[in-house]
Amino acid sequence: MSNDSTGTPAEFVIAFDLSSHETRRRAAVVTALGTAWDPPAVMRAEQEAHDLLYSGLDPRQQEIYDMLVAAGVLPGGEAGRAAH
Repeated sequence: MSNDSTGTPAEFVIAFDLSSHETRRRAAVVTALGTAWDPPAVMRAEQEAHDLLYSGLDPRQQEIYDMLVAAGVLPGGEAGRAAH
């Protein structure tokens, strides 16, 4: 490390490659989930929960829901409408 004219140590960059660690971490997660984990079933259950949560909205609630979907705050359902 060199010093500048004021005697202050020069800046330097330290970089770490975490890609092998991330690969190992993801493999550990998949192993922990086990063979019974069914990603399509999980996605279906998430969609069912979303539909149930936003079902039966009154007109004002539907308006707010649509506004939040349009703003990207909430994920949209079919055609951006909550289930009725």
